[in-house]
Amino acid sequence: MRDARVGISVALSGRLGAFALDVAFEAPGQGVTALFGPSGSGKTSILRAVAGLQRLDGRVSVGGEVWQKGGRFVPPHRRALGYVFQEASLFPHVSVSANIDYGAKRTGGVDPAARAEIVDLLGIGPLLPRAPARLSGGERQRVALARAILSRPRILLMDEPLSALGAEAKNEILPYLERLHASLAIPILYVSHDLAEVERLADGIVVLRNGRVAAAGALEPTLRAAGLRRGRSAAAVLTARVVALDVGDALAEIDLFGQPLFVAGGAAGDVGTARRVRIEASDVSLSRQAPAPSTILNALRAEVVSVEESAAAEALVTLRPLGAPVGAAILARITRRSACRFAFRPGETVFAQVKTVSLATQPAGEAWARDLAIATGPDLGYPSSP
Repeated sequence: MRDARVGISVALSGRLGAFALDVAFEAPGQGVTALFGPSGSGKTSILRAVAGLQRLDGRVSVGGEVWQKGGRFVPPHRRALGYVFQEASLFPHVSVSANIDYGAKRTGGVDPAARAEIVDLLGIGPLLPRAPARLSGGERQRVALARAILSRPRILLMDEPLSALGAEAKNEILPYLERLHASLAIPILYVSHDLAEVERLADGIVVLRNGRVAAAGALEPTLRAAGLRRGRSAAAVLTARVVALDVGDALAEIDLFGQPLFVAGGAAGDVGTARRVRIEASDVSLSRQAPAPSTILNALRAEVVSVEESAAAEALVTLRPLGAPVGAAILARITRRSACRFAFRPGETVFAQVKTVSLATQPAGEAWARDLAIATGPDLGYPSSP
């Protein structure tokens, strides 16, 4: 396994027609880092520059290997990377099997054990003898992923790989992407403008606005810092582990930093499975006393981190569940009257009743798009990239 501390370092600037790009960020050597922002913010341009397909000024290094700096520029074919485009771009005249072997043959030959592992991981065994024309959109993208991974990359670049797929095909392929996330020991740069995808897959995020970095870092703290957790779409996504299944009640018990939560169990997975859960701020109410028995199953003890006004009649409370590391948080949207009445103070312990906890598998709704436009507007106040 590669050292996750030796990751990705990018600092690029230049003009692409009328568009100016000036970005700098770093990412770990393992896990998924999302390049996130509205259309035209520079996401794909950055990915192409990292691949060497677009030449800009600056530096690019991956895993300690410098691909671009000063007069040094490693051409694309000598960069150990896998690239998955919006369209699968498979060779139509050969089988799925020949397609996935293509990249491996160019980088030292096919490793049968690695091939078998990836074929199983992506569930494409039954597809191997088929022609690409006989595949669905989701199947084509899984084959493209296998081909990219079997080329032995040091980094995997994914340019909105789900944007050309319908809802059904997206739901088909997302579990496979989650399995890759858990299995691959290389970094992934994942371009997306879909917050639901990012919440489900990413560990870190680079939020882009007009060719510049608005905020970058670990997923949840950065979304909060960038203002993407303050509007009507305010929510928190945290990782928990399934500890029990109740088939009779169709519930799964998950462990969130040592505290139990209950979610609908149909899609939770087996005991021991790590799952991301999404808690809407509007589904959280607060009390200083342990809640009386009610139809709300979930109550977390949490420490108040901050209270801030979020709208004319509302306040947003940031809370750290007891047992959670610094930076992990849930949000509660309460009325301004309640905020004044209870005068919650940072550092005090409260009970957070959670009406609904969902697995991070459903679309985050349309409100996030408006929140993104507001949060990345000219008055955001984040410094530009150097």
